Amino acid sequence: MPAIRTTTVPDELLDLVTTDVLGHVSSIGLDGSICSHIVWIDWDGENLLISSPVGSVKGRNWRANPQAGITVVDRTKPFRYIQAAGHVTEIRPDEGLAVIDRLSRRYRGEDYPIRTGAREVFVITLDRVRASLG
Repeated sequence: MPAIRTTTVPDELLDLVTTDVLGHVSSIGLDGSICSHIVWIDWDGENLLISSPVGSVKGRNWRANPQAGITVVDRTKPFRYIQAAGHVTEIRPDEGLAVIDRLSRRYRGEDYPIRTGAREVFVITLDRVRASLG
């Protein structure tokens, strides 16, 4: 099956960004190296959302260079995937831990257990998406 090329997540693959499938995001380190991070992801209908502790490596990297790479692979059909390139368009506080709690309920079945320390949400706008229905 040929790859799908678009600028958003295809409807047939929305489950990859709205269920408990782990995402892999990449940022460019301050020294120019590529840094990969395994993350819980959310989709707001237009952008990917990631919650992270304030001061994280991802945060430092994306403040210096907003480019982001994202890969999400179906764990039962590995040739069903999304590969995307985008950029962080907004960084906002995770007020009341709302985003991380929503993600934790999806991935773990309960609110996020670590209640200390501020968190922030990275909004990633997709520029290019390459996907496969497997």
